[in-house]
Amino acid sequence: MKRIVTPGSQYNTTQNSGFILTRHLRVIDGTMYLEYWLVTETGPVKLITPPQRDVFFVKQADKDLLETQLTANRISYEYKALGLTAFDHEPVGALYFAVSGSVHKVKRILDTAQITCFEADIRLTERFLMERFVYGSARFFGSPYIEQNQTSQLRGFTPITLTRRYPTYYNVNLRPEQKAAPMFRILSLDIECSEQGELYSIGLAAVDYKHVMMIGEPQSGPDWIEWVDDEKNLLSRLVASVSEYDPDIIIGWNVVNFDCRVLIQRAKRYRVALTLGRDNQPIFWRDAKNEINQGYVTMAGRMVIDGIDALKTATYHFDSFSLENVSQVLLGRGKKVEDFDDVDNRMAAINHDFIHNKIKLAEYNLQDCQLVLDIFETTKIMQFLTLRSQLTGLALDRIGGSVSAFLNLYLPKLHRAGYVSPNRPEEGGLQSPGGYVMRSQPGLYRHVLVLDFKSLYPSIIRTFKIDPMGLIEGLRSPEQAIPGYQGALFSREHHFLPDIITLLWQQRDEAKQLKDAARSQAIKILMNSFYGILGSGGCPFYDPRLASSITMRGHDIMKTTAKWIEAAGYRVIYGDTDSTFVWLDGPYSDQEATIIGKQLADQINDNWTQLIKDEFDLESKLEIEFETHFKRFLMPTIRGSKLGSKKRYAGLTCSARGEELIFKGLETVRSDWTPLAKSLQTTLYAMVFRDEDVSRYLRQFVYDTRAGLYDDQLNYRKRLRKPLKHYVKNVPPQVKAARRADEINGAHGKPLRYQNKGFISYIITINGPEAVEHQTSAVDYEHYIEKQIRPIAEAILPFIDVSYDEIVSAQVSLL
Repeated sequence: MKRIVTPGSQYNTTQNSGFILTRHLRVIDGTMYLEYWLVTETGPVKLITPPQRDVFFVKQADKDLLETQLTANRISYEYKALGLTAFDHEPVGALYFAVSGSVHKVKRILDTAQITCFEADIRLTERFLMERFVYGSARFFGSPYIEQNQTSQLRGFTPITLTRRYPTYYNVNLRPEQKAAPMFRILSLDIECSEQGELYSIGLAAVDYKHVMMIGEPQSGPDWIEWVDDEKNLLSRLVASVSEYDPDIIIGWNVVNFDCRVLIQRAKRYRVALTLGRDNQPIFWRDAKNEINQGYVTMAGRMVIDGIDALKTATYHFDSFSLENVSQVLLGRGKKVEDFDDVDNRMAAINHDFIHNKIKLAEYNLQDCQLVLDIFETTKIMQFLTLRSQLTGLALDRIGGSVSAFLNLYLPKLHRAGYVSPNRPEEGGLQSPGGYVMRSQPGLYRHVLVLDFKSLYPSIIRTFKIDPMGLIEGLRSPEQAIPGYQGALFSREHHFLPDIITLLWQQRDEAKQLKDAARSQAIKILMNSFYGILGSGGCPFYDPRLASSITMRGHDIMKTTAKWIEAAGYRVIYGDTDSTFVWLDGPYSDQEATIIGKQLADQINDNWTQLIKDEFDLESKLEIEFETHFKRFLMPTIRGSKLGSKKRYAGLTCSARGEELIFKGLETVRSDWTPLAKSLQTTLYAMVFRDEDVSRYLRQFVYDTRAGLYDDQLNYRKRLRKPLKHYVKNVPPQVKAARRADEINGAHGKPLRYQNKGFISYIITINGPEAVEHQTSAVDYEHYIEKQIRPIAEAILPFIDVSYDEIVSAQVSLL
């Protein structure tokens, strides 16, 4: 009996809903179909659309010329005039192609002939979804799989031979669905291997599952260890184990560019079919452009999500994204293996354990899997990625993707309004001014209030109707348009972006009320990306008038707000993008300062409501909030200058949670300063803010540093941002340390660690910078005193009339 897909009866149609997991273009007998895998409440399903055609747009005025070009190149296509126009109001037509790859070939031909193509870079799998307003979740309608005794063909649909395991539907159409996504089956994967990529073991873990496949003779040990003979059998057992557990999502740490890449390479070496996808489909690798050892993996019905990329997408920041560091920060625990930050020792330990203690290596392998699972659970990162997909249509594994998210939301609306998208600019981007930053007034203050505009740029877009199509319509009918900047005019009635943001804003307020942090964060990131998108040369809607009408309006709003505060009798000492810092300059209590902050916010909001109504006949969406009260506040000077710094300050806050020390842009929150500097700054600033004498403490700190008491806090940790050989004229200390370390590594027959980017930890010695793992020279303590301790101290001591030199020179009177 042969299992095939046939179309069945028109009455045999099923509808259901689920979350879109993967999307693929399939070519069967020369015909293009789209294949979507969804996760439903009852499990995974596979959907196949009717035959599809790729499409992009051209100006109708170019029809004759393009016909000549395509006929000469024997391109099969269909042209259709449309009731749509480009942004210059010229009518456009559509070119349809039934053959895969035609779009790229035709675009090259038409580019040579100087014929403009519109929306030629939209993938068919994405266009099919966006034009149906399908984002993340979907309701589908289609005919179910039919099993027959012989091959047949109905309604022109070519049968497809399948291994029947998952429910399959064809002739499928999709509609929007608001249902929450089902629970995913998540499997954590980690490999252990030699420096050359020779596999030792593969670990798998889930909430209800743990399994390590280890090469070697069977030993007595945990029942979750499976012993295999060699790499070939290890890879085969991986395929079988993934198929048996049947995950929707495979997660890991650097799982794409390390684990998957190694697995694909070893499978190719041993000619093992790495069919990790559903329906026994293989995993595919695609190299990233202009990146060494970087790429993407895809497979049918399963998604691979890297923990590092996922956390970065959700705007997490760590000094190091190593699994050890992130797990210590988030979970308070880390790996079993010692010397986790020393690659050589770690690799040596793994090699040793593979030969002498395979049980220990299996435990280490499994623990890495478990740490990734726990990080995903602690951060709720899958909830964040799911909500982002439901808001924007971005695939779960998509890194960044702000422009694609915008296009998914905006293009369908634009088409229905009668326009096609313009193209990305060949050059340029971000020509508009950035956010407003006021020159600060340096000093050590008491009672500083921070008033912060709530999502200023999205509020400006909502208030002043800033929108790509609105700009075109406003310039077309300027009489009642809203003035922007650099000649921009915006339509009062014809726009989409303000309404999109308003809807997102409402959803975020609901998420906050429900304490749904993942949803709130996903919406915040999306809303705040819109300005950057409109000012980016990577966006087809880039126009300096759009971005400038946001940022320059922000400048005016911040300046006017500061004038109102000054008129109320208070002093503005700093302003940054959407935050205004107000010095009360008086003997206020904490309660009085809070009352003043709230009164100022109310007064400013009332002023903006009235001004915008009077000058523009618009409803203000601007909202300033009283955010923070600093009992003590330091605005430092630029180092070596008397001028106030920007985006750098420290303060002692007072709230219901008690006192808290806050640093912004200073050494304590910067990863390129030593732990020594951070420790000193935290203690020294706290003492100054509490009016304590710092002389004795600072003098002792310098003495103890020279005595070697803080040797464990002297390491710098910096990034090598390009391969070592590319550092020619400017050779910073980290590069010198890296070169010296790799000379030693090479001399001892060890792998070279630092040739292609990465991080290095090093110490400044009397013989120059040396990597921590290869330090042989004595520490240069005077370097740390002059370059780490002195700058920290001199940033704050002048404000309390204390001389650093006088303190540290008095070594005789330490006790």
